[in-house]
Amino acid sequence: MSLEFKHVFACLPSVTRGVAKVLGRDPKGINFLYTNGKSVIIRNIENPAIAEIYTEHAQQVTVAKYAPSGFYIASADVSGKIRIWDTTQKEHLLKHEYQPFCGMIKDIAWTEDSQRIAVVGEGQNKFGAVFLMDTGSSVGEVIGHSKVINSADIRQTRPIFLITGSDDTKVALSEGPPFKFKNTRDDHSGFVNCVRFSPDGSRFVTAGADGQIHLYDGSTGEKISSLGGEKAHDGGVYGVSWSPDSSQLISASGDKTVKLWDVGAGTAVITFNMGPDVMDQQLGCLWQKDHLLSISLAGYINYLDKNNPDRPLRTIKGHINSIHSIAVHKNDRTTIYTGSHDGHINYWDSETGENDTFVGKGHTNQVSKMVVDEAGQLVTCSMDDTVRYINLNKKEYSDSDVVKMDSQPKCVSVAPGGLALAVCIEHLVLLKDKKKVFTLDNLGFNPEAGTLHCGGTTAAVGDAKGKIHLYSIEGSTLKEDKTLEVKGPITVMDYSYDGAYLAVTDEKVITVFTVADNYAVKDEFYGHHARIASLAWSPDSEHFASGGMDMMMFVWTVNDSDKRVRLADAHKLHHVSALAWVDEHTLATTSHDASVKQWTVKF
Repeated sequence: MSLEFKHVFACLPSVTRGVAKVLGRDPKGINFLYTNGKSVIIRNIENPAIAEIYTEHAQQVTVAKYAPSGFYIASADVSGKIRIWDTTQKEHLLKHEYQPFCGMIKDIAWTEDSQRIAVVGEGQNKFGAVFLMDTGSSVGEVIGHSKVINSADIRQTRPIFLITGSDDTKVALSEGPPFKFKNTRDDHSGFVNCVRFSPDGSRFVTAGADGQIHLYDGSTGEKISSLGGEKAHDGGVYGVSWSPDSSQLISASGDKTVKLWDVGAGTAVITFNMGPDVMDQQLGCLWQKDHLLSISLAGYINYLDKNNPDRPLRTIKGHINSIHSIAVHKNDRTTIYTGSHDGHINYWDSETGENDTFVGKGHTNQVSKMVVDEAGQLVTCSMDDTVRYINLNKKEYSDSDVVKMDSQPKCVSVAPGGLALAVCIEHLVLLKDKKKVFTLDNLGFNPEAGTLHCGGTTAAVGDAKGKIHLYSIEGSTLKEDKTLEVKGPITVMDYSYDGAYLAVTDEKVITVFTVADNYAVKDEFYGHHARIASLAWSPDSEHFASGGMDMMMFVWTVNDSDKRVRLADAHKLHHVSALAWVDEHTLATTSHDASVKQWTVKF
């Protein structure tokens, strides 16, 4: 038996309102870069479903940029560490790691020969540094600012200049190498969020929170004009990106627009209206070959259409925050459903990675568990104290399909006949056809997990002391029949698809009971070294998978506990938070890295 990586559906860029998001450009034109949490995401610009995730930073990564040669990527984090790593091999071997200053790095710039790097941000004693890529030796200083530096860029033609923009509203110009301060410009009245040289080096622009974009001579630093006259945008400008021929640029703004500018004329020739909502604010942009990209406050990656500025060519969606739940319809295994910490639910084509969200307003807090019932509804429970039913054909939320719980639901399970069981902090709730039909209070134990038998006649509930409470479903009531026991606090439990087995996980051991044999213990499965957080049965009911806080994932064989396959660090930085079988040979996993991975299982 073996477990092989198939592909990953990557997370979106992490974004913060009012803070610029930097996208990295591949000089070869194939990929683009962004960051989320401790990860750097490399995505194919033609087919964004093709992605890689670099996970070697110990702290939250803030920015990543390709070297002009295309052979290396430099990525930096909130602690001030910068890692330079290889792009030509899958292992992404580390070339160097430096710490030019202690504090958040907000932007990176390379010289045209890929030999020198400038980093800027919020250090304890300084706001920037320039050093040699091979040795880390200083090649000048970054001065001229009294507050955090938000953005930096280096002219890619000689003579070489470094420009920086800061919260002190100033733009500084340094000449080098070694880099020495030359002068400052004080044309902005708000934070300077982005500074960028044109590819030919003849000009550079600065963009600020005051809504202005100023254009300067690339060799003297003298101001030429202000794009759009008095104001380029009605909101702060967070990103600018030049066209390859240096004649045009795009700008992204908090006024929910992206503008394409004719730099020579100083006028906007196209205004892309991204939407009316606050989440449509634009925090970054990238012009790479023929592709114009922008980043929304929602984290969405928009491919802009010059011929239809009110509707992007495509919008890449997904998750920004940690994913806690996953589901696959047993009769339609082409779609994967995932729910995250912020209440967001996404659905994915399991092969292409094409994805979208449901229409309307959904959960307002973590989606803890989700399952698909026989009626084709996604049934979800959330820390917002609700259970929701979502029609998968309509793909939209409905206020009439929300059931309010009296305490927070931990998990939800479904059975034929419209039955559902919600295990809440203080009670159990039996639902039928989207309505509460029975509530069991005063349990005398703390319920942790629960599941319904596929026959719809039995409910199993596990508690914090290792006891399994079996209830018979009689009409619209729950009646406790018997209790079983395992070695420790129960974390997850689930019946097999055919109803023959009940798998129960305690802190480190999985116990499988045979239902037809009056719940006799069939076997115990050992291998995890820490709390087991997730479990899922395969469609053939002969195998199941588990994920633990020990960062390990196992695929087990029911009839032979020694026949198993183990995978360490499936999601590198975090444990597997949820599992689902797409088919008998494909396993989907999620984690706190906000990505979805698929694995091929060979028996």
